[in-house]
Amino acid sequence: MGRIPPQERLRANGPTGQTKEKTMALLLQWVLSAIALLIVSRIVPGFQVLGLWPTLIASLVIGLLNATVGLVLKIITFPISILTLGIFLLVINALMILLASHIVRGFHVSGFGPAFWGAVVLALLGMAIRAITKNA
Repeated sequence: MGRIPPQERLRANGPTGQTKEKTMALLLQWVLSAIALLIVSRIVPGFQVLGLWPTLIASLVIGLLNATVGLVLKIITFPISILTLGIFLLVINALMILLASHIVRGFHVSGFGPAFWGAVVLALLGMAIRAITKNA
């Protein structure tokens, strides 16, 4: 029997360094999104988050909703998004935030207005986060 090369042993014994990096990047993105959600709750009236756990869960739920329902809505409403120069995407994001507020306990948005302005602030914070973490 021949010896198993180190890279094969590493693959058989657990995640590679690249997988760990991707996992850490995903966790960092999740935590930064939660922090952005906390900031929005301090800036936008009618946008409430009651504690750290609801913030983390709401951030996760919003991300999952945007990746599933939000994606389908963005594909269906693509012509409207073009006509409005992308502003309609904020409406879809606001709807996803409202839906998440009905799902997550401890996360409350009191209407479409706060959800829309929350989506605007989250978009701006998301741009800033991506700019900062792009090189990290």
